[in-house]
Amino acid sequence: MLIEIHQETPELRKVEQAAELLRRDGVLIIPSDSVYSFACALGSTKALEKMARLRDLSPSEANFSLLCQDLSQVSQYVAPLPQPVFKLMKRALPGPFTFILNAGVKVPRIFRKSKKEVGIRIPDHAVPKALISAIGRPLVVSSVHRDDDAIEYMTDPGLVHEKYGSQVDAVVGGGLGHLEASTVIDCTSGEADVIREGRGALEGVL
Repeated sequence: MLIEIHQETPELRKVEQAAELLRRDGVLIIPSDSVYSFACALGSTKALEKMARLRDLSPSEANFSLLCQDLSQVSQYVAPLPQPVFKLMKRALPGPFTFILNAGVKVPRIFRKSKKEVGIRIPDHAVPKALISAIGRPLVVSSVHRDDDAIEYMTDPGLVHEKYGSQVDAVVGGGLGHLEASTVIDCTSGEADVIREGRGALEGVL
């Protein structure tokens, strides 16, 4: 199923259609301000396990991230943030950045890595934000891109649907995706350590 949603003014009916699939333990492919990603609702163990299988990983091994609506929602799922880290995130977000933070107690144990870290994103894209608002909790996400994929599968929702549509409950189209993944910054030590430079520009942020 391909659900096309307007990338700037998401149609409520279509958002609700996709949100209902998430509530029913569905796995979707959704747009963001970087690449298209697999997504499920946080707290759905069944969907998380399915998403891990799609990536040929166990849930405990997978480096999934949480897609949140705003910093207020982020604070519910991470350990208290040092002031410099909070200020850094406030400068960078919403935007194509993933922050690696110490996980809070509300993050399900199956989702935590051995070091109890969690990747956090707040996308600058109306479609995932509308989905998060509709289900009232963050989304767990992982890029659809694999090393053997042709680049166009990262950007075109129609081509993503051709390749993955039979493996997920729906592909949510929200405009063309981008070629670059998010910039990843590890802040678990209280300092900012750039792990991967991606679409998020570091100038003016660090």
